[in-house]
Amino acid sequence: MDVKIEDLKILFSEEQIQNKIKELGQELNKFYNGEEVYAICVLKGAVFFAIDLVKHLNMPLKMEFIRLSSYGTGFSTSGKVNAVDISLPDLNGKNVLIIEDIIDTGLTAKFLMDFMHCNFKTKSTKFCSLLDKKVSRRTDIEPDYYGFEIDDKFVVGYGLDYEGYYRNLRFIGYVGEE
Repeated sequence: MDVKIEDLKILFSEEQIQNKIKELGQELNKFYNGEEVYAICVLKGAVFFAIDLVKHLNMPLKMEFIRLSSYGTGFSTSGKVNAVDISLPDLNGKNVLIIEDIIDTGLTAKFLMDFMHCNFKTKSTKFCSLLDKKVSRRTDIEPDYYGFEIDDKFVVGYGLDYEGYYRNLRFIGYVGEE
């Protein structure tokens, strides 16, 4: 099945996304209370979300970028997480905020949290995802913060892609029935 832009239905508008990001920023500002944070953006999907989110954070902040992959081609996960680039500075004793576009099966989130716990003794490690698709979860991991819960839809836009396309859309859309 090919995904065509004219077939997409809007799930969340640009305005809804930006309002939710502002709310998440306020929650994170309360939690960190001005303490330094290392924001780790999971490339490529979370880049739009991470950039917009950190604009609302009012604390000393350093950004890091890692690249993982669990989707091959098509609409479903490959079932295994590939660490394409996961080089990070020394995060021992630091507040770490992992920023992801979507928690779907939870495999990537679990991989990342396990990696953090095995390699660093952080002051805190929090997971923030724009989308939470609980219906697809295969692990017991939950995000500490998330923007929207979604049902079983394949979503694109605002960083989320289909075979590399549609990341640049300002909204999040899906293909399928209402």
